[in-house]
Amino acid sequence: MENWDEIRTAYQVARLGTVSGAAEVLGVHHATVIRHIDALETRIGVKLFQRHARGYTATEAGQDLARVAQATDDQLSQLAGRIKGRGAEVSGELVVTSLVGFSTLMTPVIAAFQRTYPDVTVRYLTGERLFRLEYGEAHVAVRAGRAPDQPDNVVQPFCSVAYGLFASRDYVSRHGQPSGPDDFAGHRFVAFDDLDVRAGFQQWLRQHVTTEQIAFRSNEKRAMDAAIRAGIGIGFLETSKAGNDDDLVEIMPPQESWASALWLVTHVDLHRTAKVQAFLGFLKDYAAGVKR
Repeated sequence: MENWDEIRTAYQVARLGTVSGAAEVLGVHHATVIRHIDALETRIGVKLFQRHARGYTATEAGQDLARVAQATDDQLSQLAGRIKGRGAEVSGELVVTSLVGFSTLMTPVIAAFQRTYPDVTVRYLTGERLFRLEYGEAHVAVRAGRAPDQPDNVVQPFCSVAYGLFASRDYVSRHGQPSGPDDFAGHRFVAFDDLDVRAGFQQWLRQHVTTEQIAFRSNEKRAMDAAIRAGIGIGFLETSKAGNDDDLVEIMPPQESWASALWLVTHVDLHRTAKVQAFLGFLKDYAAGVKR
């Protein structure tokens, strides 16, 4: 009995005793009701109703089916209610993803969010690959660079991360401090291993230094940050992290073309759920400088 529509039709006929009554409740034509009953009786090989002038009377088999169908219908109604109620609550699991380099930006927001909504369990997934929102791999993604254009995604601006060019004091004491791009000759640099990375600061660096000057390359931004701080070479750091660090020297201040735009991405099917909207609100307040 894989066809629930037929079983539900039989239940309504048994309950109301007429084809016209069942058709009105189900919102279908009376011919559809008759077709469902005939198909169901043919499939199971048992008469479910006695037909007479006043309508339909359920046989013993029809009564058994009606009892099971009623219990099933009640359970489905209760399940729908629970699911609907759950969608209005800020609870359950929330999956958030970003590049690992943004973990220091995201974790304070997640901590504040969970203090307000302690019933939410946050799974924070980081990595270079793009998690597929359309496959349910994440509820909220924070992505950098150009605005994502995947279909069925809702994309909103989050914030912009400013980058400056820095070196450690140890590096400057050994190699000197360049005054600008015209003074880069003889200096060593830290950059992404993939020289075609679309980050604005990476593109600027490629225009002003030679490949031979790049002394340290990595596909991991945290490793690059560590290399700069260790004195391997000059490189780009987030100004929010490096600006007040006495062990670092600012070689060049932030430029607009170096900034990295961040975007909040959600799938259209989950965008309006309570927990996603609550978390997006926290992220937007953070970007606006609001402290909760």
